[in-house]
Amino acid sequence: MNKIRAIDVYEFKFDVNDLGYDHNRAAIYKPGQTGKISKLAISIETESGSRGEYVSTWASPVLAIRQTHALAALLIGEDADARELIYDRCKRTLRKFDHIGYGVIDICLWDLAGKECNASISKMLGRYRSDLPAYASTTQGDPNGGLGSPEQYADFAEECLGYGYRGYKIHQHSADPREEAATITAVAQRVGGRMALMSDPSSEFMTLADAIYVGKACDEAEFLWYEDPYADCGTSAFGNRKLKEFVKTPLLITEHLRGVEPKADFVLAGGTDIVRADPEIDMGITGTMKIAHMAEALGLDVEVHGAGPAHRQAVASIRNTNFYELGLVHPKAGNPMTPPVYSCGYSDALTAVRSDGTFPVPEGPGLGVSYDWAFIEANTLEHRRFDASTI
Repeated sequence: MNKIRAIDVYEFKFDVNDLGYDHNRAAIYKPGQTGKISKLAISIETESGSRGEYVSTWASPVLAIRQTHALAALLIGEDADARELIYDRCKRTLRKFDHIGYGVIDICLWDLAGKECNASISKMLGRYRSDLPAYASTTQGDPNGGLGSPEQYADFAEECLGYGYRGYKIHQHSADPREEAATITAVAQRVGGRMALMSDPSSEFMTLADAIYVGKACDEAEFLWYEDPYADCGTSAFGNRKLKEFVKTPLLITEHLRGVEPKADFVLAGGTDIVRADPEIDMGITGTMKIAHMAEALGLDVEVHGAGPAHRQAVASIRNTNFYELGLVHPKAGNPMTPPVYSCGYSDALTAVRSDGTFPVPEGPGLGVSYDWAFIEANTLEHRRFDASTI
């Protein structure tokens, strides 16, 4: 048995130039303002001397870190190779909560296992692809000279096409459905037929009528999918099934449902056409693969939410998926969400896409990346270590 000896959990923060937040606390472009972004870093050590590492690229430590702490304290002395058993125990432990704190632990355990086996996670899972077709996923709209009009969204789509991206997703420009529909139309007129196009209003529309209005614009523009459009936040299977009666564009829902069972129920209730999964917020790579296989069994696609080394390893291992989501990107701010912690050349920068529109899958053991722990520790807000002395 490869027992877990210690778990270290760090919350750290870094500055990002020209970044602010809108009324929903979504990151937007604000020139001259310095935004602060916090992330979570974790390492797991075993009694044999193996070590797994992971730094979150998406999930907010503010929401996740206390759950991560609670679980870390329970895992000392457990078999690090028993990922399925640990997954089920942690799911039960978090049954009253959203499970968001477990993903980083599971990813870290997979990194540890890959290093022990000297194999990438995708190789251990049974890799399906090595080159990941990518779409550029925008930040929310802003009135500050970046993404403030349909024309600016269209300009940025054309810029992303020039870099090589095969798809482009509009994150909500406006809560006014007419402005949003105008943005969809402008982007389609500019790059339609040359890029796959998607719309994600981020649950901004307050009524079904508004969601239908924008959905019909997606229909006319022949969008690939329409994602989380109205204020149920993608949790009402009945509401989204009703939306599907009026909108032909495939719906992509379930980003805000945690885990395979609720997503399966949502699918079987007719609430979505495409399933969402995310290693950080859907209980790790273990949870993501369960969701992907559930969708595969029902003949559906699953799209992995967000970017990062864990996301690349997952996308590489899933047949029934189409894209790697490179986000959140902006014409003047690049990709401000990516933590500057890689010491190995790994990059999710806007311009890091290859000319054929793909990103590579890291080939090294585990996640295939290495981290700048000096940077993490220098910017740490809180560090907690869990070992035999703390339980």
